[in-house]
Amino acid sequence: MADSVRIDKYIWAIRLFKTRSEATDACKGNKVKVDGVVAKPSRMIKIGDSVEVRKGSVLYTYKVKALLENRVGARLVPEYAENLTPEEELAKLHAPVETFFIRRERGAGRPTKKDRREMDSVWDSISFDDFPDDED
Repeated sequence: MADSVRIDKYIWAIRLFKTRSEATDACKGNKVKVDGVVAKPSRMIKIGDSVEVRKGSVLYTYKVKALLENRVGARLVPEYAENLTPEEELAKLHAPVETFFIRRERGAGRPTKKDRREMDSVWDSISFDDFPDDED
């Protein structure tokens, strides 16, 4: 077995991304770090390296336990990567998503300038100070 492997192959193989091209794009988009340094897709990693991957608002952290180039089953992933992601990062996955929808009748088409102004005034009238903070 090789003593190093490409980071894009590794993060795809341990199932952090569904396709290898998604893993490569994440590397190109500066969403992957190896030992705190932004990693290009061709960056070689070795056993003991720390890998950080940003997916959405969550920053996943893994320690490389063993190297592999081919995708493995989900049950085998803990043999190759140790998940060091803090609980507060994982809690972001279950955070309620606060969205604001303005209902429009089906087939009404695009909003007119007047409709848009009305929607903006409703949006501006909402005070986010009334919502409690989760930071206690």
